[in-house]
Amino acid sequence: MTSNAQVGSVSEARGPDPVSVLVVEDDTTIRRAVQLALERYGYRVDVAADGLSGLEAFRAGAYDLLILDVMLPELDGIGLCHRIREESPVPVLMMSARGDALDVVAGLEAGADDYVIKPVDTAVMVARIRALLRRATFRPETDGPAAGRPGRADHILVFGDLSVDTLGMEVRRAGETVSLTPTELRLLLEFAAAPGSVLDRRRLLREVWDYGWEGDTRVVDLCVLRLRKKIGGGRIETVRGFGYKLVRG
Repeated sequence: MTSNAQVGSVSEARGPDPVSVLVVEDDTTIRRAVQLALERYGYRVDVAADGLSGLEAFRAGAYDLLILDVMLPELDGIGLCHRIREESPVPVLMMSARGDALDVVAGLEAGADDYVIKPVDTAVMVARIRALLRRATFRPETDGPAAGRPGRADHILVFGDLSVDTLGMEVRRAGETVSLTPTELRLLLEFAAAPGSVLDRRRLLREVWDYGWEGDTRVVDLCVLRLRKKIGGGRIETVRGFGYKLVRG
């Protein structure tokens, strides 16, 4: 793990309790380095050395964020992420030893919110963690005009069979609750704020992933793919060469 100048304050405590992070990494040196680096920023960090132990720790604890290595013994990081997503929308950051596109794509398809490449730069990891935590606690402004049907509360946005409650942070499709991760929900809210408008990938990286630098647009494409599966394949259209838009009707 490499380290740049520290970003922001040392403590990431929210209220009386520090942010709780579970790190699942089989390499002892990397695991310890990540743990120490995050503890210096005020996080409470638990660790696990393999996928099955990580799953057990996740189920036994209450974590604000998970950091999973892709290559793990017993149960790899991709399988672990799949298992976690069956039970929880908790933010997940994947770590990969390679910049291999297959690793990145597999992790994001499994439900991870973002990824970093090892050796991990401390400043980059902390910035990604902070962005994930902001998404998990995001509450949109609701002062603007309603985008839904007449007679509905202003905070209920309706698009065909899809309704988005921006106060309750709840999404329903044909009356059934749709379970979204914080990143998927933040992405949907970005589309819902400008229905019918084409949003390019760079804007989505900036507004949803909070990237203040050039990010990997694959995270956008794969998150859109996951979101489509949950809210209906035709609800978000691809505008080739430009980006995506939410269909109004």
